Amino acid sequence: MVRLLGYHIATNKLRTTQIQSIKTETQTVKTFAFKDKLCAKAKPGQFLMLWIPGVDEIPFSILDAREDGSVAVAVRKVGEATSALHNKRIGEIIGIRGPFGNGFTAKKGKVLMVAGGTGVFPLLFLSRKIKPKATRLVFIIGAKTREELFFIDEIERFCGKENVVASTEDGSYGVKCLASESLELLLCKEKFDMIYTCGPELMMRKVLDLAEKHGIALEASLERLMRCAIGLCGSCVIGKYRVCRDGPIFSAQQLIKVKTEFGKFKRDFDGRKISF
Repeated sequence: MVRLLGYHIATNKLRTTQIQSIKTETQTVKTFAFKDKLCAKAKPGQFLMLWIPGVDEIPFSILDAREDGSVAVAVRKVGEATSALHNKRIGEIIGIRGPFGNGFTAKKGKVLMVAGGTGVFPLLFLSRKIKPKATRLVFIIGAKTREELFFIDEIERFCGKENVVASTEDGSYGVKCLASESLELLLCKEKFDMIYTCGPELMMRKVLDLAEKHGIALEASLERLMRCAIGLCGSCVIGKYRVCRDGPIFSAQQLIKVKTEFGKFKRDFDGRKISF
């Protein structure tokens, strides 16, 4: 049953704020920072809805959130709304709702991150939080090309280059293979206590299968079409779950229950299932 109380939660109220800073990361990615008291309390893995006046409201993973009230999101220019955001200037007004969702569970021990493309954004936030608790932190990051290995320089500085496995499909940086193939090779040599993953769902499905095979706990951040963010519209449904309310972070046990859809189908704007 849909809990309509979600419509009235404090985080669902639209707040306006000014863009405090804009940093160009790559030709297609910029980081936007702003102040918001509620989102500054966000946990890694939670997301916010960002309203671009006159254009659209779209979900973003939170890249960073700090006690001084500052919040950051990294935005890849892929369509009308993100292009409009890329054209914004410091001081311009945007709208914020959130934070929404459950966030990752911070685990101790040997931790492995597996990121594909823009999936690195929430995992970078998580890495900063759990590194002091982890006995070992290894980061597998994959993309089609070197230009799409977002934040790779920062990750290598943060984790140590020896703890980063970069995979590119064209071989322009790191190993020429998929991130899931790098994961399979690593798990044959080393045991981990926890895998966190975010990226294309096809990649995460392979990560789930490997985590099951090797008996390693896993949490994955799912990206589905999210319009209301409070569980009302049903656009983000996967099996019995609504990604915006029940996730976006799901455990391996939860994903196993929706294996007939996870990595196979998602829903379009009309609610129809479409194949990946």
